[in-house]
Amino acid sequence: MSFALPHQVNQTNAEKIAKQGSEALTKDYQVDCSALSDFDSSVLAVLLAWRRQLQKRNQSLVVLNPPAKLKVLAGVYGVTDLLGLQ
Repeated sequence: MSFALPHQVNQTNAEKIAKQGSEALTKDYQVDCSALSDFDSSVLAVLLAWRRQLQKRNQSLVVLNPPAKLKVLAGVYGVTDLLGLQ
């Protein structure tokens, strides 16, 4: 099972989603982005925070079904490799 991101992640709801995901990622380490369609760079901050959280437990974040726009945005910010979005 994986934690599913909602269709929208932005500055308005990023903190709430980060908290929900942090709680969910105590059981899993996969994040499903298939519903993600409306987002800004806040989503990268959320994903990177979860990555750090998991690294402390010697686990890796797995991003499932990333939309093309997320891959482009990660490339612009230079975090493609950190998030495994090749």
